[in-house]
Amino acid sequence: MNLGKAYNESLPTLGEVITEVIQFFGAERIYGVGGDFAANLIAAIATKVAICPSSNEMHAGFSACAKAEVDGIGFCLSTYMVGSLPCASAAALAVTEGLPVVFISGAPAEAEVDDLAIHHTLHPNTAWKTEYDNALNAFAALGVKVERLQGQRALGHPNVAGERFYQLVAHAYKTKQPVFIEIPRDQVFQKTQPIQLPKLVGEICGCEHVLTGSELVVDAIIEKLVNAQFPLLYIGDRLKHNKTLQRLLMAFANKFNIPYATSWFAKGIFDEFEPLCLGAYNGVFTQTSGRDYIENKVDYVIDVASSILPQDSNIAFATGTHKIELFTNKTLLKGGALLEQDLIDIFQLLLQRHEKMFDFSKPIPEAEGKKVNHQHELDFNNLASTLNLIQNQTTTALVYLPEVGNSYFASYSLKVKLSSLGRGWLTNPWYGAMGTALPYARVVAQRIQDNAKDERAVVIIGDGGFHFQLNELIHFLKDKTDVSIIYMRNNVFHLGKSGDDAIYHCNDERFDVHQVIKAYQGHSTTINTVGDFIAGFKDTLN
Repeated sequence: MNLGKAYNESLPTLGEVITEVIQFFGAERIYGVGGDFAANLIAAIATKVAICPSSNEMHAGFSACAKAEVDGIGFCLSTYMVGSLPCASAAALAVTEGLPVVFISGAPAEAEVDDLAIHHTLHPNTAWKTEYDNALNAFAALGVKVERLQGQRALGHPNVAGERFYQLVAHAYKTKQPVFIEIPRDQVFQKTQPIQLPKLVGEICGCEHVLTGSELVVDAIIEKLVNAQFPLLYIGDRLKHNKTLQRLLMAFANKFNIPYATSWFAKGIFDEFEPLCLGAYNGVFTQTSGRDYIENKVDYVIDVASSILPQDSNIAFATGTHKIELFTNKTLLKGGALLEQDLIDIFQLLLQRHEKMFDFSKPIPEAEGKKVNHQHELDFNNLASTLNLIQNQTTTALVYLPEVGNSYFASYSLKVKLSSLGRGWLTNPWYGAMGTALPYARVVAQRIQDNAKDERAVVIIGDGGFHFQLNELIHFLKDKTDVSIIYMRNNVFHLGKSGDDAIYHCNDERFDVHQVIKAYQGHSTTINTVGDFIAGFKDTLN
Protein backbone atom coordinates (compact mmCIF):
# COMPACT_ATOMS: atom_id res chain seq x y z
CA MET A 1 0.00 0.00 0.00
CA ASN A 2 3.05 2.27 0.18
CA LEU A 3 2.47 3.50 -3.39
CA GLY A 4 -1.31 3.72 -3.20
CA LYS A 5 -4.31 1.44 -3.26
CA ALA A 6 -4.80 1.60 -7.05
CA TYR A 7 -1.17 0.66 -7.69
CA ASN A 8 -1.31 -2.15 -5.17
CA GLU A 9 -4.45 -3.62 -6.74
CA SER A 10 -2.83 -3.55 -10.20
CA LEU A 11 0.13 -5.68 -9.13
CA PRO A 12 0.43 -9.16 -10.65
CA THR A 13 1.67 -12.17 -8.72
CA LEU A 14 5.14 -13.52 -9.44
CA GLY A 15 3.57 -16.65 -10.92
CA GLU A 16 1.59 -14.51 -13.38
CA VAL A 17 4.72 -12.63 -14.46
CA ILE A 18 6.67 -15.88 -14.86
CA THR A 19 3.92 -17.30 -17.06
CA GLU A 20 3.73 -14.10 -19.13
CA VAL A 21 7.49 -14.08 -19.69
CA ILE A 22 7.54 -17.75 -20.74
CA GLN A 23 4.75 -17.08 -23.25
CA PHE A 24 6.48 -13.92 -24.49
CA PHE A 25 9.51 -15.96 -25.49
CA GLY A 26 7.26 -18.32 -27.43
CA ALA A 27 7.40 -21.40 -25.25
CA GLU A 28 4.13 -23.31 -25.33
CA ARG A 29 5.66 -26.27 -23.47
CA ILE A 30 7.87 -26.75 -20.43
CA TYR A 31 9.53 -30.08 -19.62
CA GLY A 32 9.86 -31.17 -16.03
CA VAL A 33 9.22 -33.41 -13.05
CA GLY A 34 6.96 -32.34 -10.19
CA GLY A 35 7.88 -32.09 -6.53
CA ASP A 36 6.89 -30.45 -3.29
CA PHE A 37 8.89 -27.24 -3.70
CA ALA A 38 7.70 -26.89 -7.31
CA ALA A 39 3.99 -27.40 -6.55
CA ASN A 40 3.14 -23.68 -6.42
CA LEU A 41 5.01 -23.03 -9.67
CA ILE A 42 3.12 -25.82 -11.38
CA ALA A 43 -0.20 -24.46 -10.13
CA ALA A 44 0.65 -20.96 -11.38
CA ILE A 45 1.98 -21.94 -14.81
CA ALA A 46 -0.02 -24.98 -15.89
CA THR A 47 -3.23 -23.04 -16.64
CA LYS A 48 -1.59 -21.28 -19.61
CA VAL A 49 1.56 -23.25 -20.52
CA ALA A 50 1.65 -27.03 -20.97
CA ILE A 51 4.00 -28.72 -18.51
CA CYS A 52 5.12 -31.97 -20.11
CA PRO A 53 6.15 -34.58 -17.54
CA SER A 54 9.41 -36.36 -18.25
CA SER A 55 10.52 -39.74 -16.96
CA ASN A 56 13.30 -38.10 -14.92
CA GLU A 57 14.85 -34.67 -14.42
CA MET A 58 17.88 -35.31 -16.63
CA HIS A 59 15.62 -36.19 -19.57
CA ALA A 60 13.49 -33.11 -18.83
CA GLY A 61 16.65 -31.04 -19.15
CA PHE A 62 17.62 -32.78 -22.39
CA SER A 63 14.15 -32.15 -23.83
CA ALA A 64 14.47 -28.48 -22.88
CA CYS A 65 17.81 -28.46 -24.74
CA ALA A 66 16.08 -29.92 -27.79
CA LYS A 67 13.37 -27.27 -27.49
CA ALA A 68 16.09 -24.60 -27.53
CA GLU A 69 17.62 -26.22 -30.62
CA VAL A 70 14.30 -26.26 -32.47
CA ASP A 71 12.51 -23.15 -31.22
CA GLY A 72 15.26 -20.87 -29.91
CA ILE A 73 14.66 -21.26 -26.17
CA GLY A 74 13.73 -24.05 -23.77
CA PHE A 75 12.39 -24.27 -20.21
CA CYS A 76 12.91 -27.02 -17.64
CA LEU A 77 11.08 -27.21 -14.29
CA SER A 78 12.16 -29.24 -11.26
CA THR A 79 11.92 -29.27 -7.50
CA TYR A 80 14.63 -28.14 -5.11
CA MET A 81 18.01 -29.94 -5.06
CA VAL A 82 16.87 -33.55 -5.50
CA GLY A 83 15.22 -32.41 -8.74
CA SER A 84 17.55 -29.68 -9.96
CA LEU A 85 20.90 -31.40 -9.41
CA PRO A 86 20.12 -34.23 -11.89
CA CYS A 87 19.68 -31.49 -14.51
CA ALA A 88 23.38 -30.63 -14.27
CA SER A 89 24.26 -32.88 -17.22
CA ALA A 90 21.73 -31.07 -19.39
CA ALA A 91 23.07 -27.73 -18.18
CA ALA A 92 26.56 -28.82 -19.21
CA LEU A 93 25.19 -29.74 -22.63
CA ALA A 94 23.48 -26.34 -22.92
CA VAL A 95 26.70 -24.53 -22.00
CA THR A 96 28.69 -26.52 -24.54
CA GLU A 97 26.22 -26.26 -27.41
CA GLY A 98 25.29 -22.63 -26.75
CA LEU A 99 21.65 -23.30 -25.94
CA PRO A 100 19.37 -20.76 -24.20
CA VAL A 101 17.77 -23.08 -21.66
CA VAL A 102 16.08 -21.74 -18.53
CA PHE A 103 16.33 -24.19 -15.64
CA ILE A 104 13.65 -23.27 -13.08
CA SER A 105 13.70 -24.88 -9.67
CA GLY A 106 11.32 -24.53 -6.78
CA ALA A 107 13.08 -23.56 -3.55
CA PRO A 108 12.31 -23.32 0.17
CA ALA A 109 10.15 -20.44 1.29
CA GLU A 110 12.16 -17.47 2.46
CA ALA A 111 10.75 -18.03 5.92
CA GLU A 112 12.10 -21.60 5.87
CA VAL A 113 15.73 -20.56 5.36
CA ASP A 114 17.18 -20.54 8.88
CA ASP A 115 19.07 -22.98 11.07
CA LEU A 116 16.83 -25.94 10.25
CA ALA A 117 18.29 -28.39 7.70
CA ILE A 118 15.50 -29.11 5.19
CA HIS A 119 15.20 -32.68 3.92
CA HIS A 120 16.11 -31.67 0.36
CA THR A 121 19.45 -30.14 1.28
CA LEU A 122 22.87 -31.80 1.13
CA HIS A 123 23.64 -31.72 4.82
CA PRO A 124 25.87 -34.03 6.86
CA ASN A 125 24.84 -34.52 10.46
CA THR A 126 28.26 -33.27 11.58
CA ALA A 127 27.83 -29.86 9.94
CA TRP A 128 27.92 -26.68 12.02
CA LYS A 129 25.73 -24.67 9.67
CA THR A 130 22.95 -25.29 7.17
CA GLU A 131 23.66 -25.13 3.45
CA TYR A 132 20.95 -23.97 1.08
CA ASP A 133 23.03 -22.98 -1.97
CA ASN A 134 24.45 -26.31 -3.14
CA ALA A 135 22.45 -26.38 -6.39
CA LEU A 136 23.23 -22.72 -7.12
CA ASN A 137 26.92 -23.45 -6.57
CA ALA A 138 26.82 -26.60 -8.71
CA PHE A 139 25.31 -24.82 -11.71
CA ALA A 140 27.61 -21.82 -11.22
CA ALA A 141 30.59 -24.20 -11.34
CA LEU A 142 29.50 -25.13 -14.88
CA GLY A 143 29.64 -21.48 -15.91
CA VAL A 144 25.87 -20.98 -15.70
CA LYS A 145 24.41 -17.66 -14.54
CA VAL A 146 22.47 -18.45 -11.35
CA GLU A 147 20.13 -16.58 -9.02
CA ARG A 148 17.57 -17.24 -6.32
CA LEU A 149 14.74 -14.75 -6.65
CA GLN A 150 14.00 -12.62 -3.60
CA GLY A 151 10.74 -11.24 -2.33
CA GLN A 152 10.01 -8.01 -0.54
CA ARG A 153 12.86 -7.27 1.87
CA ALA A 154 10.81 -5.16 4.28
CA LEU A 155 7.37 -3.58 4.55
CA GLY A 156 7.00 -0.86 1.91
CA HIS A 157 9.98 -2.07 -0.11
CA PRO A 158 9.51 -3.02 -3.78
CA ASN A 159 9.27 -6.64 -4.88
CA VAL A 160 11.37 -6.95 -8.05
CA ALA A 161 11.29 -10.75 -8.41
CA GLY A 162 9.24 -10.61 -11.64
CA GLU A 163 11.58 -8.13 -13.28
CA ARG A 164 14.59 -10.24 -12.27
CA PHE A 165 13.01 -13.35 -13.80
CA TYR A 166 12.55 -11.50 -17.09
CA GLN A 167 16.14 -10.21 -17.07
CA LEU A 168 17.52 -13.70 -16.48
CA VAL A 169 15.45 -15.25 -19.28
CA ALA A 170 16.45 -12.37 -21.59
CA HIS A 171 20.08 -13.01 -20.69
CA ALA A 172 19.73 -16.65 -21.77
CA TYR A 173 18.09 -15.62 -25.04
CA LYS A 174 20.65 -12.96 -25.90
CA THR A 175 23.79 -14.85 -24.95
CA LYS A 176 22.64 -18.33 -26.04
CA GLN A 177 23.62 -19.72 -22.69
CA PRO A 178 21.59 -21.42 -19.95
CA VAL A 179 20.50 -19.81 -16.69
CA PHE A 180 19.44 -21.43 -13.41
CA ILE A 181 16.73 -19.77 -11.31
CA GLU A 182 15.53 -20.88 -7.89
CA ILE A 183 12.13 -19.55 -6.88
CA PRO A 184 11.09 -19.67 -3.20
CA ARG A 185 7.74 -21.39 -3.02
CA ASP A 186 6.19 -18.72 -0.81
CA GLN A 187 6.90 -16.04 -3.44
CA VAL A 188 4.96 -17.57 -6.33
CA PHE A 189 1.64 -16.02 -5.29
CA GLN A 190 3.12 -12.85 -3.78
CA LYS A 191 2.58 -9.57 -5.62
CA THR A 192 5.50 -8.20 -7.62
CA GLN A 193 6.07 -5.00 -9.54
CA PRO A 194 4.46 -5.01 -13.01
CA ILE A 195 6.71 -5.09 -16.05
CA GLN A 196 6.19 -3.84 -19.61
CA LEU A 197 7.46 -6.43 -22.07
CA PRO A 198 8.74 -5.37 -25.50
CA LYS A 199 6.37 -5.81 -28.42
CA LEU A 200 8.66 -8.36 -30.06
CA VAL A 201 11.35 -10.69 -28.75
CA GLY A 202 13.80 -9.26 -31.26
CA GLU A 203 13.59 -5.89 -29.54
CA ILE A 204 15.21 -7.05 -26.30
CA CYS A 205 18.71 -6.27 -27.60
CA GLY A 206 17.64 -2.68 -28.26
CA CYS A 207 20.63 -0.38 -28.53
CA GLU A 208 23.15 -2.98 -27.35
CA HIS A 209 24.79 -3.34 -30.77
CA VAL A 210 27.62 -0.82 -30.66
CA LEU A 211 30.19 -2.39 -33.00
CA THR A 212 30.96 -0.39 -36.11
CA GLY A 213 33.18 -0.64 -39.21
CA SER A 214 30.92 -2.93 -41.26
CA GLU A 215 31.45 -0.83 -44.40
CA LEU A 216 35.21 -1.31 -44.25
CA VAL A 217 34.85 -5.07 -43.72
CA VAL A 218 32.50 -5.27 -46.72
CA ASP A 219 35.02 -3.33 -48.85
CA ALA A 220 37.68 -5.92 -48.05
CA ILE A 221 35.37 -8.87 -48.80
CA ILE A 222 34.23 -7.39 -52.11
CA GLU A 223 37.84 -6.89 -53.18
CA LYS A 224 38.55 -10.54 -52.41
CA LEU A 225 35.43 -11.67 -54.28
CA VAL A 226 36.32 -9.60 -57.35
CA ASN A 227 39.66 -11.41 -57.57
CA ALA A 228 38.20 -14.86 -56.86
CA GLN A 229 36.87 -17.43 -59.30
CA PHE A 230 35.67 -20.14 -56.93
CA PRO A 231 34.60 -18.66 -53.58
CA LEU A 232 32.98 -20.66 -50.79
CA LEU A 233 30.80 -19.79 -47.81
CA TYR A 234 31.86 -21.95 -44.88
CA ILE A 235 29.15 -21.79 -42.22
CA GLY A 236 29.58 -22.62 -38.53
CA ASP A 237 27.31 -23.61 -35.69
CA ARG A 238 27.15 -20.20 -34.00
CA LEU A 239 24.23 -19.28 -36.28
CA LYS A 240 22.14 -22.39 -35.51
CA HIS A 241 19.56 -20.24 -33.75
CA ASN A 242 19.75 -17.13 -35.92
CA LYS A 243 17.09 -17.43 -38.61
CA THR A 244 17.69 -13.89 -39.86
CA LEU A 245 21.36 -14.53 -40.57
CA GLN A 246 20.57 -17.92 -42.11
CA ARG A 247 18.14 -16.27 -44.55
CA LEU A 248 20.68 -13.56 -45.43
CA LEU A 249 23.40 -16.12 -46.13
CA MET A 250 21.10 -18.12 -48.41
CA ALA A 251 19.99 -14.95 -50.20
CA PHE A 252 23.64 -13.96 -50.71
CA ALA A 253 24.65 -17.43 -51.92
CA ASN A 254 21.71 -17.74 -54.33
CA LYS A 255 22.00 -14.21 -55.71
CA PHE A 256 25.65 -14.63 -56.70
CA ASN A 257 25.77 -18.43 -57.22
CA ILE A 258 28.26 -19.03 -54.40
CA PRO A 259 28.37 -22.59 -52.98
CA TYR A 260 28.34 -23.21 -49.26
CA ALA A 261 29.36 -25.93 -46.84
CA THR A 262 28.82 -26.26 -43.11
CA SER A 263 31.08 -27.35 -40.32
CA TRP A 264 30.27 -30.69 -38.72
CA PHE A 265 28.62 -28.90 -35.81
CA ALA A 266 26.31 -26.98 -38.15
CA LYS A 267 25.07 -30.00 -40.10
CA GLY A 268 21.32 -30.09 -40.56
CA ILE A 269 20.74 -26.32 -40.70
CA PHE A 270 20.43 -26.25 -44.50
CA ASP A 271 18.90 -28.51 -47.13
CA GLU A 272 21.73 -30.64 -48.49
CA PHE A 273 19.65 -31.38 -51.60
CA GLU A 274 19.93 -27.72 -52.68
CA PRO A 275 22.17 -27.13 -55.76
CA LEU A 276 24.60 -24.82 -53.94
CA CYS A 277 25.01 -26.96 -50.81
CA LEU A 278 28.20 -29.02 -50.55
CA GLY A 279 27.19 -30.65 -47.27
CA ALA A 280 29.20 -30.83 -44.05
CA TYR A 281 32.96 -30.57 -44.48
CA ASN A 282 35.52 -31.97 -42.03
CA GLY A 283 38.73 -32.82 -43.82
CA VAL A 284 39.54 -36.49 -44.29
CA PHE A 285 36.27 -37.47 -42.56
CA THR A 286 34.13 -35.74 -45.21
CA GLN A 287 31.73 -38.12 -46.96
CA THR A 288 30.10 -35.70 -49.42
CA SER A 289 30.72 -35.19 -53.12
CA GLY A 290 31.75 -31.60 -52.42
CA ARG A 291 35.01 -32.55 -50.70
CA ASP A 292 37.08 -32.62 -53.91
CA TYR A 293 35.70 -29.24 -54.99
CA ILE A 294 36.50 -27.66 -51.61
CA GLU A 295 39.99 -29.06 -51.38
CA ASN A 296 41.12 -28.64 -54.99
CA LYS A 297 39.18 -25.80 -56.56
CA VAL A 298 38.07 -23.19 -53.98
CA ASP A 299 40.30 -20.09 -54.05
CA TYR A 300 38.60 -17.88 -51.42
CA VAL A 301 36.68 -18.74 -48.25
CA ILE A 302 34.30 -16.61 -46.19
CA ASP A 303 34.21 -18.38 -42.81
CA VAL A 304 30.98 -17.35 -41.07
CA ALA A 305 30.11 -17.93 -37.39
CA SER A 306 32.30 -20.94 -36.75
CA SER A 307 33.53 -21.67 -33.22
CA ILE A 308 35.74 -19.04 -31.60
CA LEU A 309 38.27 -21.69 -30.56
CA PRO A 310 38.99 -24.64 -32.88
CA GLN A 311 37.61 -27.90 -31.50
CA ASP A 312 39.24 -31.19 -32.42
CA SER A 313 36.18 -33.09 -33.64
CA ASN A 314 35.18 -30.11 -35.79
CA ILE A 315 38.60 -29.79 -37.49
CA ALA A 316 39.17 -33.43 -38.46
CA PHE A 317 40.50 -34.39 -35.03
CA ALA A 318 43.68 -32.36 -35.57
CA THR A 319 44.83 -34.61 -38.42
CA GLY A 320 45.95 -31.58 -40.44
CA THR A 321 43.58 -32.49 -43.28
CA HIS A 322 41.02 -29.72 -42.71
CA LYS A 323 41.83 -27.54 -45.73
CA ILE A 324 39.53 -24.69 -44.71
CA GLU A 325 41.10 -24.44 -41.26
CA LEU A 326 44.51 -24.04 -42.92
CA PHE A 327 43.31 -21.92 -45.89
CA THR A 328 45.23 -18.65 -46.28
CA ASN A 329 42.94 -16.64 -48.57
CA LYS A 330 40.12 -16.50 -46.05
CA THR A 331 38.00 -13.90 -44.28
CA LEU A 332 36.98 -14.89 -40.76
CA LEU A 333 33.62 -13.51 -39.65
CA LYS A 334 33.26 -14.95 -36.15
CA GLY A 335 30.66 -12.47 -34.89
CA GLY A 336 31.05 -10.64 -31.61
CA ALA A 337 27.74 -8.82 -31.14
CA LEU A 338 24.62 -10.13 -29.46
CA LEU A 339 22.56 -12.29 -31.81
CA GLU A 340 25.31 -11.84 -34.46
CA GLN A 341 24.00 -8.38 -35.33
CA ASP A 342 27.44 -7.41 -36.70
CA LEU A 343 27.31 -10.29 -39.19
CA ILE A 344 23.76 -9.37 -40.17
CA ASP A 345 24.96 -5.84 -40.96
CA ILE A 346 27.80 -7.20 -43.12
CA PHE A 347 25.64 -9.48 -45.25
CA GLN A 348 22.92 -6.88 -45.64
CA LEU A 349 25.56 -4.56 -47.11
CA LEU A 350 27.06 -7.32 -49.27
CA LEU A 351 23.67 -8.02 -50.79
CA GLN A 352 23.37 -4.35 -51.71
CA ARG A 353 26.90 -3.70 -52.95
CA HIS A 354 28.43 -6.86 -54.42
CA GLU A 355 27.80 -7.45 -58.14
CA LYS A 356 29.91 -10.33 -59.49
CA MET A 357 28.16 -13.58 -60.42
CA PHE A 358 30.11 -16.81 -60.19
CA ASP A 359 30.14 -19.89 -62.40
CA PHE A 360 29.42 -22.87 -60.18
CA SER A 361 27.94 -26.24 -60.96
CA LYS A 362 27.50 -28.73 -58.14
CA PRO A 363 29.69 -31.85 -58.45
CA ILE A 364 27.61 -34.78 -59.63
CA PRO A 365 27.57 -37.43 -56.89
CA GLU A 366 27.63 -41.11 -57.59
CA ALA A 367 24.08 -42.35 -57.99
CA GLU A 368 22.81 -43.43 -54.58
CA GLY A 369 21.31 -46.61 -55.97
CA LYS A 370 24.72 -47.80 -57.20
CA LYS A 371 26.14 -47.61 -53.67
CA VAL A 372 23.51 -49.91 -52.23
CA ASN A 373 23.50 -53.68 -52.59
CA HIS A 374 20.18 -55.02 -51.37
CA GLN A 375 21.70 -58.40 -50.56
CA HIS A 376 24.38 -57.05 -48.22
CA GLU A 377 24.00 -57.25 -44.47
CA LEU A 378 23.01 -53.89 -42.98
CA ASP A 379 25.63 -52.30 -40.75
CA PHE A 380 27.01 -48.88 -39.94
CA ASN A 381 29.20 -48.94 -43.06
CA ASN A 382 26.16 -48.89 -45.38
CA LEU A 383 23.41 -47.49 -43.12
CA ALA A 384 23.79 -43.89 -44.33
CA SER A 385 23.82 -44.76 -48.04
CA THR A 386 20.73 -46.91 -47.51
CA LEU A 387 18.89 -44.09 -45.73
CA ASN A 388 19.98 -41.66 -48.45
CA LEU A 389 18.40 -43.98 -51.03
CA ILE A 390 15.19 -44.08 -48.99
CA GLN A 391 15.17 -40.28 -48.64
CA ASN A 392 15.50 -39.98 -52.42
CA GLN A 393 12.53 -42.28 -52.92
CA THR A 394 10.09 -40.75 -50.42
CA THR A 395 8.49 -37.35 -50.01
CA THR A 396 8.70 -37.65 -46.22
CA ALA A 397 11.44 -35.44 -44.78
CA LEU A 398 13.48 -37.46 -42.30
CA VAL A 399 14.73 -35.59 -39.24
CA TYR A 400 17.68 -37.55 -37.91
CA LEU A 401 18.61 -37.84 -34.25
CA PRO A 402 21.76 -39.97 -33.88
CA GLU A 403 22.97 -40.99 -30.44
CA VAL A 404 26.63 -40.32 -29.63
CA GLY A 405 28.82 -43.25 -30.70
CA ASN A 406 28.84 -45.22 -33.96
CA SER A 407 25.42 -43.80 -34.83
CA TYR A 408 26.80 -40.28 -34.56
CA PHE A 409 29.80 -40.83 -36.83
CA ALA A 410 27.78 -42.75 -39.41
CA SER A 411 25.22 -39.93 -39.52
CA TYR A 412 27.65 -37.48 -41.14
CA SER A 413 27.27 -39.44 -44.37
CA LEU A 414 23.52 -38.78 -44.37
CA LYS A 415 22.17 -36.40 -46.97
CA VAL A 416 19.77 -34.23 -45.02
CA LYS A 417 16.59 -32.53 -46.17
CA LEU A 418 15.41 -29.37 -44.47
CA SER A 419 12.27 -29.89 -42.40
CA SER A 420 9.64 -27.45 -41.15
CA LEU A 421 11.61 -27.36 -37.88
CA GLY A 422 14.48 -25.61 -39.64
CA ARG A 423 16.70 -28.59 -38.80
CA GLY A 424 17.13 -31.95 -40.44
CA TRP A 425 19.74 -33.39 -38.06
CA LEU A 426 20.09 -32.86 -34.31
CA THR A 427 22.62 -34.28 -31.92
CA ASN A 428 25.21 -33.09 -29.39
CA PRO A 429 28.46 -33.38 -31.36
CA TRP A 430 30.68 -31.87 -28.72
CA TYR A 431 29.87 -34.71 -26.29
CA GLY A 432 28.37 -32.25 -23.81
CA ALA A 433 26.17 -35.11 -22.67
CA MET A 434 25.14 -38.57 -23.79
CA GLY A 435 21.74 -40.21 -23.73
CA THR A 436 19.87 -37.41 -25.47
CA ALA A 437 18.47 -38.99 -28.64
CA LEU A 438 15.05 -40.04 -27.29
CA PRO A 439 14.41 -36.87 -25.20
CA TYR A 440 15.39 -34.85 -28.29
CA ALA A 441 13.18 -36.99 -30.53
CA ARG A 442 10.22 -36.40 -28.23
CA VAL A 443 10.43 -32.64 -28.81
CA VAL A 444 10.98 -33.08 -32.56
CA ALA A 445 7.99 -35.43 -32.83
CA GLN A 446 5.81 -32.94 -30.93
CA ARG A 447 6.84 -30.10 -33.24
CA ILE A 448 6.24 -32.24 -36.35
CA GLN A 449 2.79 -33.07 -34.98
CA ASP A 450 2.13 -29.34 -34.39
CA ASN A 451 3.22 -28.47 -37.92
CA ALA A 452 1.15 -31.30 -39.48
CA LYS A 453 3.83 -31.96 -42.10
CA ASP A 454 4.92 -35.12 -43.88
CA GLU A 455 8.02 -35.53 -41.73
CA ARG A 456 9.37 -38.16 -39.38
CA ALA A 457 11.74 -38.16 -36.41
CA VAL A 458 14.32 -40.91 -36.95
CA VAL A 459 16.48 -42.04 -34.03
CA ILE A 460 19.67 -43.95 -34.82
CA ILE A 461 20.89 -45.63 -31.68
CA GLY A 462 22.86 -48.58 -30.35
CA ASP A 463 21.57 -50.98 -27.73
CA GLY A 464 23.70 -49.32 -25.02
CA GLY A 465 22.26 -45.87 -25.59
CA PHE A 466 18.75 -47.29 -25.96
CA HIS A 467 18.85 -49.04 -22.59
CA PHE A 468 19.58 -46.00 -20.47
CA GLN A 469 16.91 -43.81 -22.05
CA LEU A 470 14.16 -46.22 -23.12
CA ASN A 471 11.94 -45.04 -20.26
CA GLU A 472 11.33 -41.97 -22.44
CA LEU A 473 9.29 -44.15 -24.82
CA ILE A 474 6.23 -43.71 -22.61
CA HIS A 475 5.98 -40.10 -23.73
CA PHE A 476 5.61 -40.95 -27.42
CA LEU A 477 2.61 -42.99 -26.33
CA LYS A 478 1.25 -40.20 -24.13
CA ASP A 479 1.85 -37.53 -26.79
CA LYS A 480 0.42 -39.72 -29.59
CA THR A 481 3.47 -38.90 -31.73
CA ASP A 482 5.40 -40.98 -34.25
CA VAL A 483 9.08 -41.93 -34.18
CA SER A 484 11.13 -44.44 -36.15
CA ILE A 485 13.95 -46.00 -34.12
CA ILE A 486 16.84 -47.75 -35.83
CA TYR A 487 18.17 -50.02 -33.10
CA MET A 488 21.68 -51.31 -33.81
CA ARG A 489 22.30 -54.27 -31.51
CA ASN A 490 25.76 -55.70 -30.81
CA ASN A 491 25.90 -55.82 -27.00
CA VAL A 492 29.02 -53.65 -26.84
CA PHE A 493 29.72 -50.11 -25.70
CA HIS A 494 32.15 -49.27 -28.51
CA LEU A 495 32.89 -45.66 -27.58
CA GLY A 496 36.14 -45.78 -25.63
CA LYS A 497 36.22 -49.58 -25.61
CA SER A 498 39.65 -50.93 -24.68
CA GLY A 499 38.98 -54.49 -23.61
CA ASP A 500 36.40 -57.24 -23.22
CA ASP A 501 35.50 -56.70 -19.59
CA ALA A 502 31.90 -56.94 -18.47
CA ILE A 503 31.66 -53.15 -18.22
CA TYR A 504 31.68 -52.97 -22.04
CA HIS A 505 28.70 -55.34 -22.35
CA CYS A 506 25.41 -53.48 -22.45
CA ASN A 507 22.89 -56.18 -23.29
CA ASP A 508 21.89 -59.77 -22.57
CA GLU A 509 20.97 -62.50 -25.02
CA ARG A 510 17.67 -63.02 -23.18
CA PHE A 511 16.59 -59.39 -23.65
CA ASP A 512 13.69 -59.11 -26.11
CA VAL A 513 13.42 -55.59 -27.45
CA HIS A 514 10.28 -56.50 -29.37
CA GLN A 515 8.40 -57.08 -26.11
CA VAL A 516 9.47 -53.66 -24.88
CA ILE A 517 8.24 -51.93 -28.03
CA LYS A 518 4.99 -53.91 -27.93
CA ALA A 519 4.40 -52.74 -24.36
CA TYR A 520 4.49 -49.16 -25.61
CA GLN A 521 1.98 -50.05 -28.37
CA GLY A 522 4.69 -49.81 -31.03
CA HIS A 523 5.66 -52.08 -33.90
CA SER A 524 9.06 -53.66 -34.44
CA THR A 525 10.86 -56.04 -36.74
CA THR A 526 14.29 -57.61 -36.99
CA ILE A 527 16.09 -57.21 -40.31
CA ASN A 528 19.35 -58.53 -41.68
CA THR A 529 19.83 -57.32 -45.25
CA VAL A 530 19.74 -53.87 -46.79
CA GLY A 531 16.72 -54.86 -48.85
CA ASP A 532 14.81 -55.97 -45.76
CA PHE A 533 15.66 -52.70 -44.03
CA ILE A 534 14.42 -50.57 -46.95
CA ALA A 535 11.10 -52.41 -47.03
CA GLY A 536 10.72 -52.36 -43.23
CA PHE A 537 11.63 -48.71 -42.87
CA LYS A 538 9.24 -47.59 -45.59
CA ASP A 539 6.46 -49.46 -43.76
CA THR A 540 7.08 -47.29 -40.68
CA LEU A 541 6.30 -44.17 -42.72
CA ASN A 542 2.80 -45.35 -43.63
